[in-house]
Amino acid sequence: MKTKIFRIQGKFLMGEELKPFTKELKAIEESEIYEKIFSEFGSKHNISRDQVKIETIEEISAEEAQDPIIKAISQR
Repeated sequence: MKTKIFRIQGKFLMGEELKPFTKELKAIEESEIYEKIFSEFGSKHNISRDQVKIETIEEISAEEAQDPIIKAISQR
């Protein structure tokens, strides 16, 4: 199966404030993105899943990707 690139936008609770985020991740299907996002925020920011609000997930092309790591991996 071929991996796709997804752009995820949402907000997460940092202290008393909701902070916006935009991430680009590779996955085989959209349902994997939820687990990846929740795991990443939990490990990096020590927050629970209910403190992360995913607003949009969209599939993008490698040319649309802005993350340099995702771009480099996609050019292989």
